[in-house]
Amino acid sequence: MNPAGYCIRTLAHELQAAPALAELLTDCVAGGASVSFMWPLPQHEALLFWQGVIDSAQRGERIVLVAEDKATGALVGTVQLVFAAADNQPHRADVAKMLVARRARRRGLGAALMQAAERAARDAGKTLLVLDTVTDGDAERLYARLGWQRVGVIPGYALWPNGGLCDTTYFYKTLSPGR
Repeated sequence: MNPAGYCIRTLAHELQAAPALAELLTDCVAGGASVSFMWPLPQHEALLFWQGVIDSAQRGERIVLVAEDKATGALVGTVQLVFAAADNQPHRADVAKMLVARRARRRGLGAALMQAAERAARDAGKTLLVLDTVTDGDAERLYARLGWQRVGVIPGYALWPNGGLCDTTYFYKTLSPGR
């Protein structure tokens, strides 16, 4: 179920969405999100990243979901399902880049994006999802509330956008086939 005022949908072959996704990524990194990028994040770097993601989705390597504000049409959230490339893992996908704009947080949008990702994974025939997140952050608490199983912590796995090591927690979720 989507929170009131938001629409979650699969991003089709919409390269024109890349600038809005780049803005979302930049907002999250500026807010301290450890999502593979350092601050300051040049806009062209964020744009190139999303152009590559959209190209990958067009090749069927991933699904990109976006959340839009119904009133303004602004893109305020996203999450990806990245399909495993290994032949022996056709049942698995990684959840990646779950981002919610700072102005849209604490309204249930993160939970709605994750639930939509789980539905999309089931529809794609995936029965195992994995993800990693910053240890002791809001996202870690969200995943636990949504029934994800904590595997463990890797200390000093990544850097915060402004520098300094942060720990990473890994999770998995088993999905039952079908709806």
